[in-house]
Amino acid sequence: MKKKKSALLLISAILGLLYSIYIISYFTGTNASTNDTAEAIGVGLATMLVMPHMICTVLATLFNLLGWAMSHRGFALTGGILYAVSAATFPLYALFVVPQIVLSFVGFAKLKNLNAPKEETLPV
Repeated sequence: MKKKKSALLLISAILGLLYSIYIISYFTGTNASTNDTAEAIGVGLATMLVMPHMICTVLATLFNLLGWAMSHRGFALTGGILYAVSAATFPLYALFVVPQIVLSFVGFAKLKNLNAPKEETLPV
């Protein structure tokens, strides 16, 4: 029996992937374009502060993609939890991961019903 896939997990994974690409390119591009030493130190410190948020977001996106591709509830739940941890590690950027958090947890909850075995009724 082929498992059905959750559209909510796919949307969450796409949003997470886009946000991960954006935040990594933003901090990588900012770090490369500095000419002043003091500015480079400031950018490095800012990158270090945001690094736990970036790592958790990238891992959450990876687990979300695995949860969608394999229709596995454990991966979907792990992705949702990691999105919530990424919001907690840097609350200033939490607004950017709130949609992924909501979509991941709702997708996790609906995945149980999506792939539940169908009950067959016998004629009386």
